[in-house]
Amino acid sequence: MELFGLIGYPLSHSFSKGFFNDKFLAEKIEAEYVNFEIPSIKEFKSIIKDNPDLKGLNVTIPYKEQVIPYLDRLSENAQLIGAVNVIKIDRTKSKVKLTGYNSDIIGFKQSIDPLLETYHRHALVLGTGGAAKAVFFGLKQLGIEATYVSRQKTDPSILTYNELTPEVMQSYTVVVNCTPVGMFPHTNEAPEIPYKELTDKYLLYDLLYNPNETLFMKRGKEQGAKVKNGLEMLLLQAFAGWNFWQS
Repeated sequence: MELFGLIGYPLSHSFSKGFFNDKFLAEKIEAEYVNFEIPSIKEFKSIIKDNPDLKGLNVTIPYKEQVIPYLDRLSENAQLIGAVNVIKIDRTKSKVKLTGYNSDIIGFKQSIDPLLETYHRHALVLGTGGAAKAVFFGLKQLGIEATYVSRQKTDPSILTYNELTPEVMQSYTVVVNCTPVGMFPHTNEAPEIPYKELTDKYLLYDLLYNPNETLFMKRGKEQGAKVKNGLEMLLLQAFAGWNFWQS
């Protein structure tokens, strides 16, 4: 039986295990998907060594960037983004070859593309982690100039939340939340953007999917903005990840 899995910490919120095991059952695929909840990326090598039937891994917080030095090669998108969420494991008698991919960018692009209008030319990406990087470059590939927003100004090109003035907000009609702010059980929280500046020309996309409608989305909708959560992206990136493993 082939084995697939997920590395991250913590993994209590994981969607992948149920999704893939349901897929294997429905499609009569002789495989199992398990969670590898590891408190340190240093345990990654042991997972590969101790599970000889392991054919592929998904990677989630906080290891999408930390895992890269352990890999043999990266796909073009993974290299561009600097983050990996899918690993294909090829084994021969003498060697194990690990290839890193990024399916987040695929899922995000496919999910947001139908919602984009001609006036959606500039976007704010809330957060600077691995998922935010995939979103940033996905927007770029869709012809949208993106700017990171963070609580701290670690780079001159990054905006802080305090810098989101009415004048700045007028220029950015797409806002993508790539932070965990608002995720269950903290459903009464939302990223601190000036919601009163939003109009029906805005698109708010939240990578979160639990709850189904986050406070970020609710506040946007109250101003007339178009909103969407990250569930479809999650499904689409899972499909893409499976294709990488089977390639």
